[in-house]
Amino acid sequence: MISPLLRKRCWPVWIILATDMRVVMRGGGDLATGVICRLHRAGFSILVLELPQPRALRRSVSAAQAVFVGSHEVEGVMFEKVTVPSIEMLPENTVPVMVDPNGVSLTHFRPHVLVDARMKKRNVDCDCGMAEFVVGLGPGFRVGENCHAVVETQRGHTLGRVYWNGGDAALPDTGVATVVSGYGDERVLRSPCVGVLESKFDIGDWLPEGQPAASVNGRDIAAPFAGLLRGLMHSGLTVSANEKVGDIDPREVRQNCFTISDKALAIGGGVLEAIFVWMRQRGFVVQ
Repeated sequence: MISPLLRKRCWPVWIILATDMRVVMRGGGDLATGVICRLHRAGFSILVLELPQPRALRRSVSAAQAVFVGSHEVEGVMFEKVTVPSIEMLPENTVPVMVDPNGVSLTHFRPHVLVDARMKKRNVDCDCGMAEFVVGLGPGFRVGENCHAVVETQRGHTLGRVYWNGGDAALPDTGVATVVSGYGDERVLRSPCVGVLESKFDIGDWLPEGQPAASVNGRDIAAPFAGLLRGLMHSGLTVSANEKVGDIDPREVRQNCFTISDKALAIGGGVLEAIFVWMRQRGFVVQ
């Protein structure tokens, strides 16, 4: 059911190229990147806004990695750090990533669609006036209050579902890691103290049980069991005590560390559906 927010009147029909439909993605973590890649492949023009020091764990499949290294490729899509909110001068198949945590560039870029994928989960600083159509991902978003549509991000029966009715919200954050091959919260690597994170291995490396994956101020963060280092924050970041800084995957499938997850793709499908439904309601015909 489509929210009354989108059914104000009958709109005329406009023919529009997908490349002319401007989308801003706030956040470039692994879930956001699954959404970005699906929208990019569908032909949308996208600008990614990130923090000066992104906190992405699955850096190998995150657009945010471009902030640290300049350019970064995920499944054939190239992400390139830029200083101005423009896509015209970039090569084909390249998505710009800009450091702009406060969304200052929104005024210049004037997006049709804004997708908030920062996964803040609480104290969301987003509102329906930031773009013609605003989509929120996961906990903290409520239709009609801070977005026009919400996409569910919690694993389970409703993953990727789009909520349209005024007042609808995503399921609350459980704070519990998904169980993989019998391992749940123990998969998560956490900082033992406040300090600077220093990695000891690369993402995709196999670690035996007890092997230090990283350290903070000289204190080791050991692998709780044998597995692949699937995610780890960028070395050199300052972290808080008990902050989630990485994760171990017990499965022996190294490719999983370098490909977009099923969860991210499902959420991307929900966002793509939401945008096309909104475009149809507005009378846009994509060519």
